Amino acid sequence: MMYIDKVIEKISNKNKKKIVLPESEDDRVLQAAAKATNIADIYLVGNEETIKESASRLGIDLSLVNIINPATFDRTEEMINKLFELREAKGLSYTEAHDLVLNNSRYFATMLVYLGICDGEVTGACHTSADTFKSAFQICKPVTGKASAFFIMELMQKELGNDGVVLFSDCGLNQNPDAALLANIAGESAKTYEALIGGTPYVGLLSHSTYGSSKCDDSAKVIEATKLAKEQYPDYKIDGEMQFDAAIIPSIGESKAPGSEVAGHVNTFVFPDLDAGNIAYKIAQRLGNAKAYGPLIQGLPKAINDLSRGCSVDDIIGVIAITALQANMME
Repeated sequence: MMYIDKVIEKISNKNKKKIVLPESEDDRVLQAAAKATNIADIYLVGNEETIKESASRLGIDLSLVNIINPATFDRTEEMINKLFELREAKGLSYTEAHDLVLNNSRYFATMLVYLGICDGEVTGACHTSADTFKSAFQICKPVTGKASAFFIMELMQKELGNDGVVLFSDCGLNQNPDAALLANIAGESAKTYEALIGGTPYVGLLSHSTYGSSKCDDSAKVIEATKLAKEQYPDYKIDGEMQFDAAIIPSIGESKAPGSEVAGHVNTFVFPDLDAGNIAYKIAQRLGNAKAYGPLIQGLPKAINDLSRGCSVDDIIGVIAITALQANMME
């Protein structure tokens, strides 16, 4: 059974979650919305007539999908006032709040989630990650003051992770995390693996070096992050710094990191910076034929997730399912 099928099975006996998709101008989003009504109650943001014309052109049925038009929604004024209240101290004017809620579908969608009208949001099919993160973090502030982005990767190599499912972090948000933030990413990723994938997380903080084989500032940062992560998250199996081969191949892990219970068994990969993480997930996806779901966000009080602009319809459906699972776990 594929990972997303398992996720859908997990949420099938729970109350359907309301998931909003703000990018109704994207054909892939409309196609995913039509197919995902058995997974969640789907909400699209936009003009109903325009959306229905697009659905007719695509030959899809949106009769089970809810459409909310910011211009006519009966709680739009409440949303404008609340956004103004949240951001006034940061210099946002009422006029700017009015414009964002009425004319920026991501802000409108995030306000739906913030007010509890919807349970989760999936966006990013035709906007940058920065657009998604901006509205999400301005409205739904990270629980601990920190957030990071991860991918759930379903690999062809079924012997790795949980039947081939592993976690890559941070691949979408923090450009060059210091040791403290990297330790936080490691610990939060362990929690996420446990919650969304299942089984024991084995967290490897990756580097070009294993156990001090290279002496430089970059590897020193990962060594310090590993020390902090072990102190702050003592219940999890975390180790580093280690090279990728030492992380996944038991014989190499034993050779390069003797005595480590993590090396050779890593299923939760923490990359030293955004360049490494983003490049790695795309290589796994495009050359290794892995399924990549994300960038998903950990650390927020609400289930709000991003998409790669290169996503397929099935990718969007997968992230809808994961978002619904996150929303269930946040109850």
